[in-house]
Amino acid sequence: MYHGKPCWFELSTEKGALAAATAFYSKVFDWDFADSGMDGMTYHLASHGGDMIAGAMEMPADVVGMPPAWMIYLDVDDIDAAAAKIRSLGGMIFREPADIPGTGRFAIAADPQGAAFGLLEPAPMDPNPPVEAGAWNQRKDGHGNWIELMSTDPAAGFDFYAALFGWTRSRAVEMDGMGTYQLFAWQGTDIGGMMGLGNAPQPCWLPYFGVNGVKAAIDRITGAGGTVLHGPVEVPGPAFIAMARDPQGAHFAIVGPLEAS
Repeated sequence: MYHGKPCWFELSTEKGALAAATAFYSKVFDWDFADSGMDGMTYHLASHGGDMIAGAMEMPADVVGMPPAWMIYLDVDDIDAAAAKIRSLGGMIFREPADIPGTGRFAIAADPQGAAFGLLEPAPMDPNPPVEAGAWNQRKDGHGNWIELMSTDPAAGFDFYAALFGWTRSRAVEMDGMGTYQLFAWQGTDIGGMMGLGNAPQPCWLPYFGVNGVKAAIDRITGAGGTVLHGPVEVPGPAFIAMARDPQGAHFAIVGPLEAS
């Protein structure tokens, strides 16, 4: 029903730094973290305003050496069919579909240019939660608000995701000396943008979290030991954005009004 909607955000941080990382995001977004109780691993869950927003864990042993990073997850109706389609479109499956007891099924994939993302087929619920429930809500602070792809071939990237999730092109904005920023929509609502690689070392997705007051959030980021890399900058909406890095090195962005409203 919500196929193609951003539905979860997951932080993988450096070994031994989980407590420090969750303390940082608690200060920045007022998230409450709690251990999920999963067998065989430590996985912390972040909540805000009664909604589950994100997961946080130490970098898995099979990818040790990768820098800390955020991963976005997209909702799919049928994860096995989605994995097969990703392969048929030239993408890759890094982790085959597997069960998460009480949650659903997940997989980790990458588009043909190499940007990684997650898939989640939620377990059936009766009744189904409303579309605004959960980690993604563009009207609430502390929730997922925007997703941004930086790619070596954003045009091909759009074709891949449009075929996989049914996303549609929205406005195209020419950026000074940086090419085109292509907005895209899910079920008629803009949810993100795609652009060239820019300063990113490799193709990747960047999550934006909503904040009620970008200036105050910047103060919280720097006060908690993070680094603001860009911004605040006004964007159409109107809104302001800033891009940041947490103390362990994971990149993320914030979006909202400049002052609290």
